[in-house]
Amino acid sequence: MATTHCFQDLISSLTTFKRDFKKIFQATPQKWLMEKRLELAHYQIREKKRKPSEVYLEVGFENLSHFGYVFRKRYGYAPTELVG
Repeated sequence: MATTHCFQDLISSLTTFKRDFKKIFQATPQKWLMEKRLELAHYQIREKKRKPSEVYLEVGFENLSHFGYVFRKRYGYAPTELVG
């Protein structure tokens, strides 16, 4: 019984957290985190002159191809286009 009650409290707390987070940041926690990861990658590539292949793991992507796809979708150009 106690385990079920704790689980229900956890679900309620998680739901409340997500709702409150979205009110504050106008995005779900997942979308907010993705945006921050992409912003960091963009900065590292553009300002620090790093290669996408050096950055994608550091910002939390496991796959370079997926990183390139998400980056292009967000910014409208491939991360390799920033490398000069």
